Amino acid sequence: MNFYTRKWVKPEDLNAHGTLFGGSLLSWIDEEAAIYSIIQLGTNGCVTKYMSEINFVSSAKQGDIIELGIKAISFGRTSLSLACEVRNKITLKTILTIDKIVFVSVDEKGFPVPHGRTEITYTDERLREG
Repeated sequence: MNFYTRKWVKPEDLNAHGTLFGGSLLSWIDEEAAIYSIIQLGTNGCVTKYMSEINFVSSAKQGDIIELGIKAISFGRTSLSLACEVRNKITLKTILTIDKIVFVSVDEKGFPVPHGRTEITYTDERLREG
């Protein structure tokens, strides 16, 4: 799992209990997964199709730095499936996991189209998973 993006939990990200609001976190994940998919599929014509069960393992509080990890797990004819883990950057404690997020490549009318990709593309050798 590669952890590319970090977020600083600020007051506007908190829920009524003073911890990170799940909706904010899911928005960050969807954006990060979309960016990852756009890079992997070579098109900005892709949309979120599916998210499996979302497992909130622990919470984050104001001032925490969290990091979002995304990994491609499979390529379909028109889709890309990803896994996600969010963790505290300092303690490395897992905050959330999602086993499967599916993005689909679509045409200008929103219909699925083949993307022609079969393996992960590394735009920068330093980002290669080891």
